[in-house]
Amino acid sequence: QVHLVESGGGLVQAGGSLRLSCAASGRTFSLYAMGWFRQAPGKEREFVAAISGSGGNTYYADSMKGRFTISRDNAKNTVYLQMNSLKPEDTAVYYCALKTFAVPGTSVIEYDYWGQGTQVTVSS
Repeated sequence: QVHLVESGGGLVQAGGSLRLSCAASGRTFSLYAMGWFRQAPGKEREFVAAISGSGGNTYYADSMKGRFTISRDNAKNTVYLQMNSLKPEDTAVYYCALKTFAVPGTSVIEYDYWGQGTQVTVSS
């Protein structure tokens, strides 16, 4: 079983930046695709970004493209989400997730392991 732990959330003003981190257990991290999702109160969990096992391919939701960047450091078993130009509508709990396959996906049901989430609040 894989354990994922997110960190880096907090309160930031609109236009500001945050960098989220997700640390994964295990020594075969590079075999698996990773994704970031978010969930605001009263809304369904939505796709944010994903990255292939090697880090060679990345994918973003349209509303995040150009503002958010996903990356990974396989030597540290860690995936990152750099968030710039934050907007109040970005306020949500952000989750990292692991898919037991190298090719990333954009659906919640494709991912097998989830972290507990980290709160991001963007004030106007």
